[in-house]
Amino acid sequence: MSNLGGVPYFLVPFGDIVIYFTPFTATLFILALVFTVLAILARPERQLDIVFGGDAFVAKETPVQELKFRRFMAIACGLATMGAMVTGDIFDFALFTSLVGITNVGIVGAVKNRHVQEAAFQYGMVALAATMPLFAGAAMVAATTGTLSMIQLASMPVSQVPLAVKALITLGVMGEGMAPFYAAKAEMFRAPGAPYVIMCSLSSLLIFLRVIEIVLTV
Repeated sequence: MSNLGGVPYFLVPFGDIVIYFTPFTATLFILALVFTVLAILARPERQLDIVFGGDAFVAKETPVQELKFRRFMAIACGLATMGAMVTGDIFDFALFTSLVGITNVGIVGAVKNRHVQEAAFQYGMVALAATMPLFAGAAMVAATTGTLSMIQLASMPVSQVPLAVKALITLGVMGEGMAPFYAAKAEMFRAPGAPYVIMCSLSSLLIFLRVIEIVLTV
C-alpha cells in the first residue's frame, strides 16, 4: 500500500468499511482523543466583558443547560473527528466530515447570544451547501474507480480519480470546516472559549490535514 501516512500498523475490516492506523492517522487520532477527554473533564472559561475607558468588567456565567449541550456537542465532534482520522472509506470520511460541521454549528449555536447565533446560522448554511460537493465527490470516486476504499485506491499504480473529483472533496471539506476560514468572524468566539470553541478549530484543522493526505494519496 502506497500511503503518505506510512505503513499501516494494522487494519480493522468491517465488511466494506476498513479502519486503519498509520503513524500519521494514529497521531491525528490521539490528538482528537486527548481534546475529547479535555472536553469531558474541563469546565468552560467564564466570559469577561470589559468596558473600555474604565476599570469595569463583568464575568458571565454559563447556564447549566447550555454547558451540558455544548459539552455533548463537543464530545460528538471529537468522536466524529476520530472517525474521520482512521476511516479507510471515502464515503465514511465524507460522512464524518459532515458530522463535524453539524457539531461545530451546535457548539456555537447553543450560546444564547443573538450575534453568536446569527454567525452560527450563516456558518450552518455554508456547511449545508458544502455537503453537495463533498458527497458528490465521494459518489464520483465510486463511479470512476468502482471502489471507495482508500487502501485499494492508494495501491493502484496510477491514480484513476480525476483531479476535478479531488477538488470537489477538498471544496466540501473547506465548507464544513470552521478554521481558518471563519476565524475572522468575531461572533463565533463571543462565547466562553476553552474547551468547546477550541474543539471547533482543532477538529477542522485535523480534517484539513487528513483530506490533504487523501487527495495526494488516491
